[in-house]
Amino acid sequence: MSEKYKGQVEFLLVYIREAHPTDGWQADANLRAGILLESAKTFDEKQDHAAACVRNLGIKFETVVDNLDNRVELDYAGWPDRLYLIGKDGRIDWKGEPGPQGFKPPDLEAAIQAELRR
Repeated sequence: MSEKYKGQVEFLLVYIREAHPTDGWQADANLRAGILLESAKTFDEKQDHAAACVRNLGIKFETVVDNLDNRVELDYAGWPDRLYLIGKDGRIDWKGEPGPQGFKPPDLEAAIQAELRR
């Protein structure tokens, strides 16, 4: 979707934290894939986790990393994942439901199309 709307919409991933750390709730899929990361204890570790996420998921747009205080995660109710569209006016135009069940890119795309028609 980021390629489809390139030049019209800026996409941004905010990495908040490892979803399935080895010292937390480890997912079988992560074990099979060899994704074995402890919860980050320093900002450098969190940046490294974010870089691995971008690499493993093939993300091709800008990524930023939430601070260790998880301020963005808390302010935007981003756990475990969530899609937002910020409108041309800089305000939240659309907010998806919490993931993974609420992670619905087609709904985001419909909101993008509506915003671009304004």
